[in-house]
Amino acid sequence: MSLARNVDLLRRLPKLDGLRFAELGRSADSSSPLQEVTNFGDNPGALRMLAFVPAQLQKPRALVVVLHGCGQTASGYDLGAGWSTLAKHYGFALLMPEQQRINNGNTCFNWFNPEDTARDSGEARSIREMIAHMVQAHRIDQRRIFITGLSAGGGMTSVMLATYPEVFAAGAVIAGLPYGIASNLREALDGMFHSPARPARELGDLVRNATHHRGPWPKVSVWHGSADRTVNPGNANEIVKQWLDLHDLPEVPMAETNVDGYPRQAWWNQDGETLVESYAITDMAHGTPLGLADNDQRYGMEGAFLIEAGISSSYHIAKFFGLTGWIAEAAPKAEAKPATPKPALTPAPHLARSIRAAVAAQPAEAKRERTRSFDLGQIITRALTAAGLMK
Repeated sequence: MSLARNVDLLRRLPKLDGLRFAELGRSADSSSPLQEVTNFGDNPGALRMLAFVPAQLQKPRALVVVLHGCGQTASGYDLGAGWSTLAKHYGFALLMPEQQRINNGNTCFNWFNPEDTARDSGEARSIREMIAHMVQAHRIDQRRIFITGLSAGGGMTSVMLATYPEVFAAGAVIAGLPYGIASNLREALDGMFHSPARPARELGDLVRNATHHRGPWPKVSVWHGSADRTVNPGNANEIVKQWLDLHDLPEVPMAETNVDGYPRQAWWNQDGETLVESYAITDMAHGTPLGLADNDQRYGMEGAFLIEAGISSSYHIAKFFGLTGWIAEAAPKAEAKPATPKPALTPAPHLARSIRAAVAAQPAEAKRERTRSFDLGQIITRALTAAGLMK
């Protein structure tokens, strides 16, 4: 789908059966077990903290941090991707930070705003404070903290892995972008639409320069749809290159296999532990892939940017984190909710909303004034210019 078509859909968005992406996920709030936690820290990024801790936890205790995409809520993404069901089934704590409209009108995490992507600053600091609260309140093993996210949440996952690498054992980026490739609107749009290739060493240095940390580095799982028109699939390759350089691994995959019909590439260390893996979801648009897990259970349900693909990314990510080998004997068997087929939504409005959110990301002094309106013509012109369709 062309960018011009995406922009046209943006113009017509209020007319599309009354659907507004700001409303997606609200009906899910009552279905998700997430509970809001307040007073967890200074919260310089002004994010909401939602969490779920099942009655029974595996030992040592583990925590998974999940970051939603644009136009989504934490509870809505939880229901769609099935993370609280996984947490209940496999006994791990769940933390789902939520963006607020005072920060970003489209509820996108500000993955490229310098104020929010530096260690001990903005949204990155807020998420770190939430993790520290969960560790203390629920006696989480600090060696078993993991993070994943979709789209802008995937970009912010890259931010957290780069700015707090000592905190995470592993992370998973879904339809996201590498750390450090953008610090302003034009660079962000260029990364989204074009994903210019960079040398692996340059990408690795972006992470190395974010902290004084020099290893060991978190393990990373990368997921991307090959038909993604919102975030160029080339970003998956760039994320892989970034982390292969950090782990000092070759760019040639050590193994290429099919998992549930999709190609997976893997790289491991001398001990045989997989450090980097990459899934290419053939012909899938922008979103989180859903499907049956290895145990014939379904986690989550279809919705906006939650796409039936025949593979459960949430389950495989939890497996990559090493969380699926434990089920308490006394724990009741989790009941998987069957997914109700729904018509897939076009990724075009999500692209438009990402562009609008990018425009909303202003310098630090305007951080809390992002609720004002922006001129649509300017948005379109800047987007077309970044995409190379206008000079």
